[in-house]
Amino acid sequence: MNSSELRSTLALAGIFGLRMLGLFLLLPVFSLHAEGLPGGDRAFLVGLSLGMFNIVQAFFHIPLGALSDRIGRRPVVVGGLICFVLGALIAASHDDLLWIGIGRGLMGAGAISAAISAWVADLVSEKVRTMAMAIVGGSIAISFALSLVLAAPIYRWISLDGMFLLLAAMGFVAILVALWYVPAPEKKSTPQHTPFFTILRRPELMRLNVGVFVLNATQVAMFLVVPRLLVQMGFPLSRHWEIYLPVLLISFALMAPILVLGEKKQRLRVAVLVAIGLLFISQVVFIEASTILLISAALLIYFVGFNLLEALQPSLVSRWAQDSKGTALGIYNTTQSLGLFFGAAVGGLVTQYFGELSVFMLGMALIFAWLIIAWSMRELPAKKHAQETPAA
Repeated sequence: MNSSELRSTLALAGIFGLRMLGLFLLLPVFSLHAEGLPGGDRAFLVGLSLGMFNIVQAFFHIPLGALSDRIGRRPVVVGGLICFVLGALIAASHDDLLWIGIGRGLMGAGAISAAISAWVADLVSEKVRTMAMAIVGGSIAISFALSLVLAAPIYRWISLDGMFLLLAAMGFVAILVALWYVPAPEKKSTPQHTPFFTILRRPELMRLNVGVFVLNATQVAMFLVVPRLLVQMGFPLSRHWEIYLPVLLISFALMAPILVLGEKKQRLRVAVLVAIGLLFISQVVFIEASTILLISAALLIYFVGFNLLEALQPSLVSRWAQDSKGTALGIYNTTQSLGLFFGAAVGGLVTQYFGELSVFMLGMALIFAWLIIAWSMRELPAKKHAQETPAA
């Protein structure tokens, strides 16, 4: 990866990570904060308010991804970040579940994940695209790690309103980066766009869409439960970072060799299946977890698989989609948003009526179904050896 590719990838990964921070920063504290709000004793309403970001986002990923194929990545990304900032300001100005949900819905309306991923794919050559997508995927994991480590201290310092104001300020900085730092991709003289329904029905992409749905549903549902389990075991919220930070750092170290080996040996299918298997094992361990050590082990197993899939799947989507990356990634990110909403809403509902461990049983069922679907996936054709010329 040359310096221009690396600089652009890091800038776009930062913008991508910011949007995920808009979701993740609230996860460790929102369910506990909501207990003091009207309706906060109903887990389904709490999950619905938390998941509003994602369900609204689901309606915009496809049209904005397709729009970025036509009018360019930059205007779509900037417009989406403006929605993110305005939504954060609305959520910061009210302290009830309804207005927090409305603000998060507007934040979600700026659904730019597909445009950002397509922008990355435009700016780097195919031979380093998996590495670039791994950096973007890593920004998601870093956002998650920062959220788990910093959410409780920030919450104690500036409360939930201040957290939304912080996100708004970071969104403004991201707008400046998108406007003046990231280069525009080279224009193609004869752009080719595959019809929408052709992309939607392509088996390789359908498997990846199912995967991102399950991956994010299990993640959000899990973090409606895990903070409470730790508190019930006598581990206070202010110290949860002592578990999350080592788990995430070790998971990065463990997943990297699998990613590098899968890419080098052209065995990305095997890497995906290994990652799904790790997710399944983590749910089994969660069900049996009766100590803080076992919960930590389950989290470690889960995040090795999670980080692998966050690196691999967007790269696979962009390479199968070829010239309609924005549309394909729009569909992919729509199913991601649906998964996040499903995990928040259904996870809250299942917890409310069937107990906390039932969330992990639901996760086992979803992941096992995903493993069956993914088993028949094909390996990608060998990468092009000719150097593509990315945008300067």
